[in-house]
Amino acid sequence: MIEPYVRPLYQVVFGDPLAKYIGKKLSPNGVTALGIITGSLILPALYFNLQIVAFILLLLSGMFDTLDGTVARLFGKSTSFGTVIDIVGDRIVEVCIIIGLYSVAPDARALGALLMLGSAFLCVTTFLVVGIFSENDSNKGFHYSPGLMERPEAFCFFGAMILLPDFFFAFSLLFTVLVSLTAYIRIAEFRKIKI
Repeated sequence: MIEPYVRPLYQVVFGDPLAKYIGKKLSPNGVTALGIITGSLILPALYFNLQIVAFILLLLSGMFDTLDGTVARLFGKSTSFGTVIDIVGDRIVEVCIIIGLYSVAPDARALGALLMLGSAFLCVTTFLVVGIFSENDSNKGFHYSPGLMERPEAFCFFGAMILLPDFFFAFSLLFTVLVSLTAYIRIAEFRKIKI
């Protein structure tokens, strides 16, 4: 939802120049791997109560996630395998973040973490199923069906949960509602097009 407004400026000022530099040193899949590694390290950082480290890792993981596709496009290295690794890597990072957030206070955070995981599972399912039956009209390697809660919004929520741990449950409930609403809207929009 915020990506269409922020991404063009981000690409011109930061994304493209950095991708041109990184693309000379790393393959797109190498950039994806850095995103997965930095994102996965959020789990132990949160477990050991290193919130600032976890937040920095979140920013780095998000940055690498935006750069892998840019590197692939700029250097003519886009592949179906790269797209698969990118999508799977995103889910690995999100699961690590949610488990890391849970690990801060398992008794108090279990319900919120389960609700977030459940809503994410539902949203990913609708994203994939709608994508199967839709033509790809995006610059990505797959049909991209935008929604209220996309990766930038999720990372904003994750950042808020990391930096403001006292508000975890409220943030987790709002996250769950918005992700579930995204899944509902995606199916409703698909139904309008296909009926």
